Amino acid sequence: MQKSFGRKKVIMMFLLPAFIVYTLFVVVSVVWAGYYSLFDWSGVGEKNFLGIQNYIQLFTNDPTFWATVAHTLLYTVICVLIQVFGGLLFAVFLSRVTKFRAGLQTLYYVPVVISSVAICQIFTKLLSVTPPGVINSVLGFFDQNLLYMEWISNDSLSLLVAAFVEGYKYLGLYMVIFYAALIGVPKELEEAAIMDGTNVVQLYRHVKIPYIRPVIIANCVLVLNGSLRSFDISFLLTKGGPGNSSELMSTYMYKQAFSSMKYGYGSAVAMAIVAICLLVGFVFRRVTERGEEA
Repeated sequence: MQKSFGRKKVIMMFLLPAFIVYTLFVVVSVVWAGYYSLFDWSGVGEKNFLGIQNYIQLFTNDPTFWATVAHTLLYTVICVLIQVFGGLLFAVFLSRVTKFRAGLQTLYYVPVVISSVAICQIFTKLLSVTPPGVINSVLGFFDQNLLYMEWISNDSLSLLVAAFVEGYKYLGLYMVIFYAALIGVPKELEEAAIMDGTNVVQLYRHVKIPYIRPVIIANCVLVLNGSLRSFDISFLLTKGGPGNSSELMSTYMYKQAFSSMKYGYGSAVAMAIVAICLLVGFVFRRVTERGEEA
């Protein structure tokens, strides 16, 4: 078996289907988007060749785009904090629980399988102002001014709320990954650490967490990749508003291409998203690689 799976032909046989699907749905799409970004086109009719004018307009004369870049980076940081560190915290908790563990795992994982539309509808009701939702009703017991607190329509909070909802939805997914990694830590390491007199906090800090560091890095990459391209939660919950206060790069691209019918300009935004995702991913990998060498 090991000899068979070690052969290059066998490896290529397993990689080829995924490579073909990836090429058709990702690589070809990126190439076409790059092609369309060179034109002024409404989606129908003649295409007017502009060269790199869309990119010049995007990077030098579009403050809204740069605002969406800042919003997306902040959105990503919040998602990383909730999904990665929150997921790790919940996984540590589950690894210490002896009773009702299966029930808690299911409960934490439920938001992952619920559709984004349903999640947004739930939070819209919870954060409702008229009539007051559950959140405002509870806060109203402590301060009547908070009974009519605006959340989704508040330009200072809408982006944070959308990021929190996305983090909440996918937290259970990364919790499961971290939990599987934690229970896979060799018992010999735990026993040796306990014999050396380490307590529970020291056990996780110096033994278990360092052991699953590659899993933590992999999850960070997944969250970065997903959050930088995030669309559904923000669009369904806030529509990028009020104003442009919660506009992300992906929602801005959608509005330019499909609402304003500027397919060429929207494609330029899409190519910028690809470039920023690659840049952030490259920087993150370089930073983590230096950490591993240290």
